[in-house]
Amino acid sequence: MRFENVCIESIGYHLPENIVRSDELEHRLQPLYDRFKLNVGRLELMSGIRERRFWDKGTFPSTVASKAGEDALARTPLDRKEIGALICGSVSRDFLEPATASVVHHNLKLNPDSIFYDVSNACLGVLNGMVQVANMIDRGQIRAGLIVSGENGGPLVDHTIETLLADPDPTRNKIKTAFASLTIGSAAVAVLLVHKDLTNTGHRLTGGAYRSATQFNHLCQGNQDSGMGGDAAPLMQTDSETLMREGCELARETWEVFKNNLGWTNKSVDRIFCHQVGHLHRKLLYETLELDLEKDFSTLEFLGNTGSAALPVTLALGIEEKIIQPGNKIGLLGIGSGLSCVMLGAEW
Repeated sequence: MRFENVCIESIGYHLPENIVRSDELEHRLQPLYDRFKLNVGRLELMSGIRERRFWDKGTFPSTVASKAGEDALARTPLDRKEIGALICGSVSRDFLEPATASVVHHNLKLNPDSIFYDVSNACLGVLNGMVQVANMIDRGQIRAGLIVSGENGGPLVDHTIETLLADPDPTRNKIKTAFASLTIGSAAVAVLLVHKDLTNTGHRLTGGAYRSATQFNHLCQGNQDSGMGGDAAPLMQTDSETLMREGCELARETWEVFKNNLGWTNKSVDRIFCHQVGHLHRKLLYETLELDLEKDFSTLEFLGNTGSAALPVTLALGIEEKIIQPGNKIGLLGIGSGLSCVMLGAEW
């Protein structure tokens, strides 16, 4: 996977104002904690997630994705009329039909000849969307494309807690398989990719690699697809330990292909931005890839796992904190349930 003419022009984001600490979620589960003699603080200890953010109840993914899109457009002089494609890559969607991207397309007042659609691939939707837009730019089909995500984790966390408390036959294993759901947060992001002739930044998206291990699609599964806007009641069951182990093994395989495709080495990569899951996953991933943890930039401590928005929001915050220098080689390493892995490289 190589791109010749693609640049990351801007990344916009929008974060909720409502901050919810891990111990607050655990206090809601106090009857179960008492029954199974679990200590409050366990959630942060095991995940490294101190807090996460939730939207106000009734907030739709398209609303916050549109705000992130406006933020991305405000960061560049590029005319929105240049945008030839809009892809919504979030797990959270307004409804089953039509595409949530149709609402964002309308809100952003994009041209009628600008294609739009949703991409659904767990936490990799934005990265998959970036690959599709980059391919369209390289083929000369469009000059610019916008990939957005509006992840609404609040309903999942609330419904998980309610379901655990209402269970007439609770077990430690049921709590364990629901653990990953309690790490979820909310965020919105938008990534604007443009042809190199249009860029004001020169941040080249150079290429990457993709690999899958779909024999593990059962390790993290949600309930039936009914859309996730408003007051939806999603549930998810996750074998966190096996998912982490097999995900990191898949990342190891993908990393070797990635380096070969781009001609990079571990030493030549200056900064790494990963999907934000938890501190144990972060540690194992860097050990598996034999990468220096000092090259990492983390947001999981205060944002939690925000699904497909996690990696690009972390990149946006890293840019704002000026941790990336001109000429740096940047690795974007995404792993999603399914299992699939997308790794993209950029040169700043």
